[in-house]
Amino acid sequence: MENRNTLEVNKLTYKEFFLDKVMLISYVFLALFFFGVVEMVYERYFLLSATAADAGLFPGSRAVAEAMKEAVFGNGGEVKREAPWSLYIVNYIYMVYVGSGIIFIVAIGELLENKEIKNMAAAFLSLGLAMVIAGLVTILVDLNVLNLLSMLLSPQFSSGMWLMLPLYTVYVPLVILEIYLVLSHKDAWIKKIAYAIIILSLLVEVIEFYVQAKLFDMNSARHLWTTYPLLPLYFVVSSFTSSLAIMSLYVYLNKGNFMLRYIIERATLYFVLALGIYEAVSYLFIDKKWAEIILFGDFKYWFYLYVFLAVLLPLALLFKHYMNIYFKITAAFSIILGTFLGKIVFVYGGNAYPMSDRFGVGFEKYFEYDEVKNVIFFMPPFSEVAIVIGSVGIVLIIFRAVDLLLLPKKLVEKGV
Repeated sequence: MENRNTLEVNKLTYKEFFLDKVMLISYVFLALFFFGVVEMVYERYFLLSATAADAGLFPGSRAVAEAMKEAVFGNGGEVKREAPWSLYIVNYIYMVYVGSGIIFIVAIGELLENKEIKNMAAAFLSLGLAMVIAGLVTILVDLNVLNLLSMLLSPQFSSGMWLMLPLYTVYVPLVILEIYLVLSHKDAWIKKIAYAIIILSLLVEVIEFYVQAKLFDMNSARHLWTTYPLLPLYFVVSSFTSSLAIMSLYVYLNKGNFMLRYIIERATLYFVLALGIYEAVSYLFIDKKWAEIILFGDFKYWFYLYVFLAVLLPLALLFKHYMNIYFKITAAFSIILGTFLGKIVFVYGGNAYPMSDRFGVGFEKYFEYDEVKNVIFFMPPFSEVAIVIGSVGIVLIIFRAVDLLLLPKKLVEKGV
């Protein structure tokens, strides 16, 4: 760029922008997302289901009986009593944690004056911010609008969920400011406030991981979450593993310089190893009943697939730094998929049957749901699946728009 003190916009025609290959892919995901939203709105606000009042007013009515059966055992209603947190929460914590992890790693690189990370800071920060926004959109879909208004109008400082509102109010603008300073090459400003921004962003991210872990830890009925040792550390290790995998995938696909690839690849290997050690140790502390459910019960295939994809296969493919780049790309995809599956096991496993002995009268069991317990945990409504898969389109369209319009062309190839 000739002018090093302004934020320049790359010159593109509308055709080049809107018909870009990545943008076209994002449209497909976004179409799926909006279709899921329409389905969700219909199920949540327009699907008729019977209540006890209906049964009293129309005793013996076949229509009421069918409606009550649908309400209890059907696919309508999304969130159910026995599974309050579902695929929305999985996607939310994955997108937000991994996006925050990317931003955190860039902040560390800036703090350590790492040239390779600093040269790619704008691209990585934009990618991380896009993931955070996708996670926030997911949780906004999950929250009932009336509940959201209540949260805004009636602040509850003891509520972890409410604390996330002011946190992201500070966090998102802070990241946008950092991206702007990097892209506009305002070196004087960067020198004056860089450390303040970096330290503040690191502080916000540490608080974020703590508050998010606290949300799970407060669920006293779910001992998978409350007995997980150092829960914030679990989110940090698993999320950073995913973050580094996504960063490495971006660098590999864009043919980044060797030193940057080596740094991220080695860091990914160490975090994969740390994740494996953490999971192995954590199940020595987790409530015995929950450990049996995850390791030997209905969740075992999902858990061991998660371990294979997120830990074992990447360790084999990343152990030698000079191995074929296609092996490394495979390892990155494997980590991304595996860690997402790990979040599914964590969230759905926390809702697993039976619940804890929180009242001292034995483990709680939902006998009336025995017939559909497999459906409860592994078959979320299609609207949820569509919204979660479609949220990838939010990441792609935000990041690609920034990439096309603001990031210097040939950024990665030139290493600048």
